[in-house]
Amino acid sequence: MIIDRNLMLAALRSALLEWFAGNARDLPWRRTRDPYAIMVAEIMLQQTQVDRVIPKYHAFLATFPTLKALASAPTAEVIRLWAGLGYNRRAVNLQRAAQIIVEQYGGKVPDSVAVLRTLPGIGPYTAGAIACFAFEQDVVFLDTNIRRVVRRLCVGSDLLPTPSDAVLLVHAETLLPVGQGWMWNQAIMELGALICTTSNPACWRCPLRQYCRAYADAIVADGDLVNTMMSPVPLKRVAESRSGETFVGSRRWYRGRIIAVLRDLPVGDVLPLAELGQRLRPDFTADHEDWLQGLVTDLARDGLLIITDQGVRLPE
Repeated sequence: MIIDRNLMLAALRSALLEWFAGNARDLPWRRTRDPYAIMVAEIMLQQTQVDRVIPKYHAFLATFPTLKALASAPTAEVIRLWAGLGYNRRAVNLQRAAQIIVEQYGGKVPDSVAVLRTLPGIGPYTAGAIACFAFEQDVVFLDTNIRRVVRRLCVGSDLLPTPSDAVLLVHAETLLPVGQGWMWNQAIMELGALICTTSNPACWRCPLRQYCRAYADAIVADGDLVNTMMSPVPLKRVAESRSGETFVGSRRWYRGRIIAVLRDLPVGDVLPLAELGQRLRPDFTADHEDWLQGLVTDLARDGLLIITDQGVRLPE
């Protein structure tokens, strides 16, 4: 069971990192490991869209090129330069943090998440992001995009009860590949920004769809969504789950996983039932055959797969 789980995690990680390598936006703060520049970017990006931040980021660093320059600048000048970003308290807190770093840490941004969190305006996400993106530490943290991706991937539909951040952080820790924190966190944020969006997620081109519980939820809850998710058409909604049903590990969840597995086969390929069973659950044995046969029979009745002498496949 451990080997199969590790293989699945390795495949998931590889899929996301490969996608990121070919689809990442060229953002200026991704070209540096300067802790000060990273701190400026992360505080600007709090509740502000990337397109609005980019010109302000360049202008801010041109005016205050170093931590000491920011710490010694007139606060009014800092606030004026912040115009257009909103939430002006962020500018004041950024300067206060710079002053503390100059006075207490010799002008060097701390690399400790715990210490970073003591600075004005720096919460759990920003501290983790600075430690990861400036110092390349394997740190897990949640911003809006990471939270949404981890929730859908590991928990399920947005209509399920909202898990706590503590629960999501456990999932995020499991997903994180050791030694690749910088790339992984950038990639999962990018996925949330470009594909796994709040509304109209582009599931049809998501590199993680075969691993995603929300994806399995949607296509099983509404058979019509199968064709929708196989084509580049924005989703208008995610079908509601049945009230009172525990989704993960339920019959409905396994139905979704079967479709997800078959969707990633080459067109026309047939998957033997025994192999399908192993992909669904590492503990699959002959005792589970009747259970699996019942699942595929129901899916065939619904027109979602074809049963052949060799196994099962999607309809052509």
